[in-house]
Amino acid sequence: MKRISVDMDGVIANVYSQFISMHAAEFGIVLSLDEITGKPEEVAFANAIKYVTSPGFFRNAPVMNDAQKVMLKLNEHYQIFIVSAAMEFPNSLIEKQAWLNEHFPYIGWQQMVFCGSKEIIKADIMIDDHFKNLNHFTGETILFTQPHNKIADARQHTRVETWKEIEQLLIP
Repeated sequence: MKRISVDMDGVIANVYSQFISMHAAEFGIVLSLDEITGKPEEVAFANAIKYVTSPGFFRNAPVMNDAQKVMLKLNEHYQIFIVSAAMEFPNSLIEKQAWLNEHFPYIGWQQMVFCGSKEIIKADIMIDDHFKNLNHFTGETILFTQPHNKIADARQHTRVETWKEIEQLLIP
């Protein structure tokens, strides 16, 4: 059975909506996707580090559209692992696990990998929104489009915009 590594933030968890909401609450300005496209999170949002270290940031992130339904199907056909770089913000560990338990109850604790660098991950397919994780990966790579990577050259990866596209690519 093939193994898929699925990133959490920006792939199944809509952290951009969290950034936009927290920025709007703090500054009274709702940033458009056009305003943040092509910028790393820490550039697009002046207080990005403050936001990701705030209690509830990861716990309250909305689920990406169709992620639950497609992940359930993938879990039937592949060995799925949720792989999240959670060591940089240790408070996120508990929030991320609780979030996964609530929104993806069919993903067991054995399928959750919280790590520092994703360079240690061995799988057949990696779905992620960051080049730093995909570029070193030796298997098939799927880049999930987010504002920070939207205009970057992604020819070495398969780019997807939605979970429905992932379903079309990977569900037999």
